[in-house]
Amino acid sequence: RCTLRLNPDDAAARGLRDGDLAELRSRTGALQVPVELTDELMRGVASLPHGWGHDRDGTRQAVAASRAGVSANDVTDEQFLDALSGNAALNGVPVTVRAVAG
Repeated sequence: RCTLRLNPDDAAARGLRDGDLAELRSRTGALQVPVELTDELMRGVASLPHGWGHDRDGTRQAVAASRAGVSANDVTDEQFLDALSGNAALNGVPVTVRAVAG
């Protein structure tokens, strides 16, 4: 399953509870994803594991598409680079998180 993992304190500050829908936004895009609370993350960190978004047109992955989730690529920033290597940084991308109005 694809969930946005948040520290409970960060979620509470945004009015989010376990299972709520949140908007994850970066400079390049936004997506909506259910929240999963965990004390395994320190405050200020959002984790989107398994964010592959297998429901895109043209993919031939019927099993994966049935549980597609969202695509982390929608919020990955091609201008956010690893300073040492100059490669695209796929982790540590600055984002904001807010509750989706129901």
